[in-house]
Amino acid sequence: MSKLIGIVVSVYNEQEGLELFYDTLKECLDRLVSERSGYDYDICFVNDGSTDGSQSILDVIKEKDPEHVTVITFSRNFGHEAAMTAGLDYSGGDYLIFMDADLQHPPACIPEIMDCFEAGHSIINMVREKNEGAGAFGNAASALFYKLINRISEAEMIPAASDFFAMDKAAAGVLKTNYREKVRFLRGFVQNIGFDKTTLSYKAGARAAGRSHYSFGRLLRLSVDAMTCFSDFPLKLGIYAGFFSGFLGILLIIYTLATRNGAPGGYTTIVIVLCFMFAVLFLLLGAIGSYISILFREIKDRPIYIVKDIR
Repeated sequence: MSKLIGIVVSVYNEQEGLELFYDTLKECLDRLVSERSGYDYDICFVNDGSTDGSQSILDVIKEKDPEHVTVITFSRNFGHEAAMTAGLDYSGGDYLIFMDADLQHPPACIPEIMDCFEAGHSIINMVREKNEGAGAFGNAASALFYKLINRISEAEMIPAASDFFAMDKAAAGVLKTNYREKVRFLRGFVQNIGFDKTTLSYKAGARAAGRSHYSFGRLLRLSVDAMTCFSDFPLKLGIYAGFFSGFLGILLIIYTLATRNGAPGGYTTIVIVLCFMFAVLFLLLGAIGSYISILFREIKDRPIYIVKDIR
């Protein structure tokens, strides 16, 4: 019996480049299964509530290739993490490869990924060598994010790892069964469930068409969710801030006694101290609020996604 390669593709308003992506991916997969015996493939497109013509294009692709294409349509936009989770839940492949539909995740890397599976690895993390579409600021922000999350959490995140990754059926089963949080960071889960894993590097080129749907605000929210998923350090900031503030208070007392003979400090000193203390206070309230927000979302236990149609 052939082993099934499941390709999970998240789609959100990608009508301009969707056909090109499919043609490129299918050509690569057809060549792969013709050169290596014992493999077949399935492409699972997850339409994450697109508001353009993406659904119509997916319908045409399904009609052209019903044997290899599955289309899952959400009732609305639930986000990229939810789309990948749906692909994880519905794809029955022996090997799963997750990628975006904008060709920044090159289908040409799939043969290398299969080489890693054949060598006995269970998880393959794809690491960007260069992201031409992100710009200098985006690349610098990504590098800073990974340094920060590795510093404040016990999890080990691979720098420059992306949402382009692959896993075998056993690893996918763990994520499907045990990692059902509503606040999700799937690439982080993949890197921290264990198993025999390896990395491959790739160059992310410019998008095939259109522009990125991740604004700075959405990326910031994703970063905060990732940090709160993997670290409780922000909750412990109060302890460190308390010690630091107490140390500064002692220094200020010594300074006041030495220079003013016990009289209170000047107006500027008082303003600076008050501003600093309130900044620390609001920072801690914000951190606590973020964790309460996560608890609130988990307690409500609403679905990660809602499927409107499967074809």
